Amino acid sequence: MLQASGLPFEGAMSDTDTLISRRQFCAGACAVASGATLVTVFTGCSGSSTSPSSSNPGSPLGKIAGQFAGGNVQVTVAGSPLASVGSAALVESNAGVFLVSRSSDSAFTAIEAVCTHEGCTITGADGAIYVCPCHGSRYDHSGHVVQGPAKASLRQYTANFAGGVLTIALG
Repeated sequence: MLQASGLPFEGAMSDTDTLISRRQFCAGACAVASGATLVTVFTGCSGSSTSPSSSNPGSPLGKIAGQFAGGNVQVTVAGSPLASVGSAALVESNAGVFLVSRSSDSAFTAIEAVCTHEGCTITGADGAIYVCPCHGSRYDHSGHVVQGPAKASLRQYTANFAGGVLTIALG
């Protein structure tokens, strides 16, 4: 149906071409573009094909504050989660975050706590295996990959124990 001006009535349905204003066209185009953007964002946040195959992120590790001084991180072991042989802990310092395990009265292993897959901080362990909470990569106490998706080992640091203090050498 046409108005006296020759323009179609709003809401009228016909088999002929319907005219729309530039404003209506731009509003519709923006709505479509916004919808496509939202779909892309939500798809990106929904996980990836590298999501963990196991929902077990491991048990949380005990945390210890490390003191950064002179290119080293120092940790007092007595009274900490590292006090007993066979234990492991997350050492947090201004210089970084480290996974530390104790294998004997005087032997410790210190490795970087940042997963080599996508940079998540590893905060848990499943027995003697460190577990990344983001995508399930698993590492042994030496930092070697046991299960991916990570491909590269974690960086290992020299750890010395004397006088009840563990020193992680960063250089």
